[in-house]
This record gives sequence, structure tokens and C-alpha cells, in this order.
Amino acid sequence: MGLTIIQTLLFVIGIYKWIVIAMVIFSWLYSFNVVNNSNRFVAMVGEFLYKATEPFLRPIRRFMPDLGGLDISPIVLFVIIFFIERFIINVLAPAVT
Repeated sequence: MGLTIIQTLLFVIGIYKWIVIAMVIFSWLYSFNVVNNSNRFVAMVGEFLYKATEPFLRPIRRFMPDLGGLDISPIVLFVIIFFIERFIINVLAPAVT
């Protein structure tokens, strides 16, 4: 039972990593006017990605120095996610099995 919960948690973390990647790509496309800003579907996708990632990126941005137009908070979030995954795999999973 415990191993199933750990595997499900790792699966959810994997999905969230793809959401962060999609947010980064979408923000580039939006910034360079590649996507139509007035399209309702594009707006819905952008709103979802913003609402899904901003609660985790906002605290990181508060501590990051201002680098002008460069936002490296998704990279820091990936490092944190990697640390959490390794902790789950190396510490929690052996304790459950």
C-alpha cells in the first residue's frame, strides 16, 4: 500500500514537471507574439498554466535577485522538484518496503 502511494506521488510530480515546462514554453511564445493573444483558448491555457505554477514560483521569485528580463525561477523549481524526488526514492521508498 505504501509503495503504491509513493509511486502515485512520483507520477503526480512528473506530471507537474511537464506543466512547468509547458508554462515556460507558453511564456516564450506569448512574449514573442507567436500565439494569438486574443484567442480564448490560448487565454484559457495561459490562465491554467499560470494558476498551476505561480503558487510555487512566486516564493522563489521573492528570493531571487532581479536579472532583468531573465526569469530563472523555473530552473530553481526544477532543482527543488529533483531534490524532493530523490528524497522520496532514496529515503521514503526504502523505509516503506
